[in-house]
Amino acid sequence: MAKCKICKEKFTPKYSSLQKTCGKPYCAIEHSRDVRSKKRREWQKSEKEKLMTKSDYVKQLQVLVNRYIRLRDKDKPCISCSKSLKQKFDAGHYRSVGGCPELRFDEKNINAQCVYCNQHLHGNLINYRMGLIRRFGIKHVDYLEQNHQPKHYSIEQIKELKIKYKQKIKE
Repeated sequence: MAKCKICKEKFTPKYSSLQKTCGKPYCAIEHSRDVRSKKRREWQKSEKEKLMTKSDYVKQLQVLVNRYIRLRDKDKPCISCSKSLKQKFDAGHYRSVGGCPELRFDEKNINAQCVYCNQHLHGNLINYRMGLIRRFGIKHVDYLEQNHQPKHYSIEQIKELKIKYKQKIKE
């Protein structure tokens, strides 16, 4: 016995063990449309990926890293003002992406921050620094404030990091 992919009724395959539908015309047509639609989406995805630049990959990775940080810090208060984080909050960088791009994806540099501190107070950096010291200690802040070697990620490295963060998000 098998189960039709469309109507979910049980049936005995007549043609082969690979038969996916019960044999009703409607089910066969719908299954065919589903298969074609899936192939079309896969093709579109591969074509879109061919057109992506390194910058596009970096943006996608940043979204994943920020999502991970929000999950990691969801029960902690804002790093800058210590207010509890309600519904919407940011993954704020202590050292900005523009000022220190080598720490862009460094988890030690990114913490949960309320929208007000991150966006309206431009990071609220003095209080952010004090929050880092309270939470992690002065050695942590010293590390972040040092000069760091520039990081030049290849597209393959970015893809690997995307896989890593997708896995961390699942966990």
